[in-house]
Amino acid sequence: MKLLYIADGRSPIAINWISYFVQGGHEVHLASTFACKPLPGLASLSFVPVPMSGSYGSPDIASAHPRLVRKFIPVRWRTKIRQWLAPWTLPQAAKALRQVIKRIQPDLIHAMRIPYEGMAAAMAMANIDATAGKQNKHPFLISVWGNDFTLHAKSSSSMETLTRRALQACDGLHADCRRDLRLAGELGFSSHKPAVLLPGGGGINFKTFFPAEVNEPSVPGVSPMEIINPRGIRAYVRNDTFFHAIPRIVEKFPEISFVCPGMAGEKQAQSWVDMLPNGEVVRLLPVQSQVEMAGLFRRAQISVSITEHDGTPNSLLEAMACGCFPIAGDIESLREWITMGENGLLVDPGDPRGLAEAIIKAIGEAELRKIARERNLQLVRERGEFGKCMREAEGFYEALVEGREVIRQ
Repeated sequence: MKLLYIADGRSPIAINWISYFVQGGHEVHLASTFACKPLPGLASLSFVPVPMSGSYGSPDIASAHPRLVRKFIPVRWRTKIRQWLAPWTLPQAAKALRQVIKRIQPDLIHAMRIPYEGMAAAMAMANIDATAGKQNKHPFLISVWGNDFTLHAKSSSSMETLTRRALQACDGLHADCRRDLRLAGELGFSSHKPAVLLPGGGGINFKTFFPAEVNEPSVPGVSPMEIINPRGIRAYVRNDTFFHAIPRIVEKFPEISFVCPGMAGEKQAQSWVDMLPNGEVVRLLPVQSQVEMAGLFRRAQISVSITEHDGTPNSLLEAMACGCFPIAGDIESLREWITMGENGLLVDPGDPRGLAEAIIKAIGEAELRKIARERNLQLVRERGEFGKCMREAEGFYEALVEGREVIRQ
């Protein structure tokens, strides 16, 4: 198949999907919404900027501009600015994308997020369909991520309209939780169109993410124990709740330490650390590779992911695969993976005291962590193994390209 991805080329999610299909012998093209280095095996790489693309830069490309953005503009305001700019800037992105589509003539187009890749693709496809006719239509698939509906689509009437248009324009949908299949229908995605339910990142590669042989300190509170917050700085992540919970935890267990990848250089994160009476227990790290993240998960005993908006986070499955005990925000999508008190704990995202109590409970109950570790490993192997999930994705692609009927999950 000749595949065109419209995605953030820096994203581990996009890289996972692209690498799989490149290695499978398909002709893969990427229209990246952010500056990135070419991925091995790509047939072509184009840059299609969306709102504020140039303000974020690439982790592989040195630039002072993105560092200034992170330093002076809080993440929630960055998100709001992008949402406000979207209706004004997307037509230009769609124009550039139309040229890419016409040049490549792909068998399938896959936009790996609704804002803003799916929105730009829907605009581009509308023009192509109008001029070329339906017989030359390129099958168009959209992946929906955990905050596309609950955060972005609800942010303004313009964003909701753009979301609805994208769902109406696409020929198929990929979601990583059943909640988003339901919300897609409420926002105009036809029940007659095919949909597939798979982890957003394509699943877990157990060659990278696997548990340590020993993942338990001998005496909690005496032997060193590390807690990881893997979510970085995002508008929907309640890091304020996380940092406000730390003093209560350290008061009970002084030997505890916390590691926070993706937060180094973020002014907001540093201000939270500075307010702590015991800020030395926290390490803010730069963005980590998948191999580095796997090592951090194996060294930690507990993973904390407190969000207000989420689907099935890759970091949740990665933590579970590495034997980390998950503590997460109590939202609908995460209840599809975590059963409270059995294989993890769920807390109110805005309650620091409740989070502290949950972490203290997890630290003190080694048996709970042991049972959860076994259940989570089995769960991820059954529902989230990379090879199995991507073979299903490949079959979904083929059905869309060949126009075969797909039974919705």
